[in-house]
Amino acid sequence: MKNTAQTVNCQVIVPNYLAGRRLDQILSTLLVTYSRSRLQNWIRSQQISVDQQFKRPRDKIKAGAVITIKAIIPEASKWEAQSLPLDIIYEDEALLVVNKPSGVVVHPAVGNPDKTLVNALLHHLPQLKQLPRAGIIHRLDKYTTGLLVIPKTLDAHTQLVKQLQARDIQRNYYAIVRGTLLSGGTINAPIGRHPKLRRKMAINGVRSKPAVSHYRVIERFQYHTLLWIQLETGRTHQIRVHMAHIYHPIVGDKIYKGRLQSCHQTSKSLINHPDHFQRQALHATRLQLTHPTTQQAVAWSIPLPTDMQTLICCLREKEQHNVRSARS
Repeated sequence: MKNTAQTVNCQVIVPNYLAGRRLDQILSTLLVTYSRSRLQNWIRSQQISVDQQFKRPRDKIKAGAVITIKAIIPEASKWEAQSLPLDIIYEDEALLVVNKPSGVVVHPAVGNPDKTLVNALLHHLPQLKQLPRAGIIHRLDKYTTGLLVIPKTLDAHTQLVKQLQARDIQRNYYAIVRGTLLSGGTINAPIGRHPKLRRKMAINGVRSKPAVSHYRVIERFQYHTLLWIQLETGRTHQIRVHMAHIYHPIVGDKIYKGRLQSCHQTSKSLINHPDHFQRQALHATRLQLTHPTTQQAVAWSIPLPTDMQTLICCLREKEQHNVRSARS
């Protein structure tokens, strides 16, 4: 297949909160679609200018500076189309909304070279090869389930990326966490790469970026809480890191177990049961955005997957058992 290339032609203005930071850091914050290494390559090859001057990746930039990007993206031919199951929730000429199952990685990477969501998408829509990252503008972790939107055209891609940057795409999750929360709240704690463990993220880690999560209590159990969470930002592992940070890690999260407020904050029935929950109990249940063609607000919602519904039923049964035992 003959490779084709896509041209990126846009401008961004450096906001006050990024003033004085490195050019590559500013761009990786504002242009979340592109990797930092790609942006650095564009800077070095003079495909990016600042106030009509070429800079180095490490040069610090003032607020109000105009950054112009005129770059070339080669076709993503290294990612192959594969005939794999795809749970399509909605599709039109501009975008596609899918329900990602647990255990599926969003795009190929080291350790997961194929059988990813991107491989399935390229089989369904070969034209996605022409878009950055095959149209992927946001991700879910391998064992997180739920909604993802994929633009099908360059114009839709550009608009949805702008909505993400402006925090105009609303993403809501259900999460079952360890410990009992009395009320909702907001977690405002910057997230960056863990200084020692490359595959983990951490509060105030390397090159931290602002991260804000809002949560409210849906249902309380003796040692667990069902939460409704809304992301204001979309950092890697954000919900998992934030919940562990406040000592209420997500049930089943093997990486961000965190510290519990009390040694009694974990239900023994889940720990001792041979089929205790095997993934993080996190589900992207609702997605709202402005449609790139109609400019109207649109939203999609899907219920909890079967495994999380079963977990909630078990927690309710445990709660009822405890109430009956207390009365007897």
